[in-house]
Amino acid sequence: MMNAPNSIVSEKLVLTVNVGSSSLKYAVFNLKAAPNGKRDAVLHGNVDRMDGDTTSLDRALDKIELTINLDAIIAIGHRIVHGGPDLWKPQLIDDDVIAQLKLIVPFAPEHLLAGIFLIEQIAARFPRLPQVACFDTAFHRHLPRVAQLLPIPRRYTQAGIRRYGFHGLSYEFLQAELTRLGDPAITEGAVILAHLGNGASLAAIRDGKCIDTSMAFTPASGLVMGTRPGDIDPGLIAYIATRDAMTPERLTEFVTHECGLLAISETSGDMRKLIALEATDARAAEAVALFCYQAKKWIGAYAAVLGGLDTLVFSGGIGEHNALVRARICAGLDYLGIEIADASNAEHAALISDLHGRVKVRVINTDEESIIARAVSRVLQLEVNPR
Repeated sequence: MMNAPNSIVSEKLVLTVNVGSSSLKYAVFNLKAAPNGKRDAVLHGNVDRMDGDTTSLDRALDKIELTINLDAIIAIGHRIVHGGPDLWKPQLIDDDVIAQLKLIVPFAPEHLLAGIFLIEQIAARFPRLPQVACFDTAFHRHLPRVAQLLPIPRRYTQAGIRRYGFHGLSYEFLQAELTRLGDPAITEGAVILAHLGNGASLAAIRDGKCIDTSMAFTPASGLVMGTRPGDIDPGLIAYIATRDAMTPERLTEFVTHECGLLAISETSGDMRKLIALEATDARAAEAVALFCYQAKKWIGAYAAVLGGLDTLVFSGGIGEHNALVRARICAGLDYLGIEIADASNAEHAALISDLHGRVKVRVINTDEESIIARAVSRVLQLEVNPR
């Protein structure tokens, strides 16, 4: 979106930022709702980010300033990937929050170091602008004890090592959308939310509460992903680290950026490229097959945990836009009541389940940024109309 410079004027603009390992995504929301009560981002985009790059924020702000007056921004909301055992509630960022984040940097070093760095950059440039932290792990904070536990010595559990789960802001949005759509399963039923993108995970929801999720202590676990392995034999990781004399830092880089679909295909971790190549490249075909197979397996496992299934939601870049992957994942799951309508699926319809299928299969475009904006408005007690 490119309007005349400073053409959007409001005293209630909120900037949301989502810093990843290699990019910085941003969006600007007008908290004064439109007449229909809907709040959409008036601006969004992303810039590449390199480790220690002090210009990434400046480049983002330069893009924003082409459209809005930076003085109109009244607050900034951050997606913080990991909150550890103590940080989960959206809250105003102060020295104490920063100190707590620094203590848990080893939980998610790439993301937390980048997030802290960005917060401190903004504080230096806009010292009076309030900043709010929104934690991606918060959605899963009430997982049942059995789902939290990892089979490691209890001294590590006592140090805060457990299943935390991620993609929480996305799941919060999807849960709210199911409520808005009037799907009864989100309050009294069994739901599986599948956030499938370069990072991929599933969450099992029973009667409105998350009871399990595929990612665990880090976002590298669970499903195979673009460049992350998902669940893998820990003995194999020890073998590879020893064989290649990897330091802990090198090992983290390996499991974050060099595994997954990229490793299997040896060409790309991007599902779109792999689909285009699979007819002529056996490696790409195997990568696609592995992704679909594992997603199918997790859906079956969570149906068992839930005691059945009422609604399945696809979201994320792959889940929202790749009909072929959705069809392959759902193929053969008719015994669970999952049957999709080919025409609806091909059109990326909001509801893609067949009329005869017992399970509603939905496609919902997620919006983590709007969840951050809503959290900022709550924390700062701004006057806004609900979406």
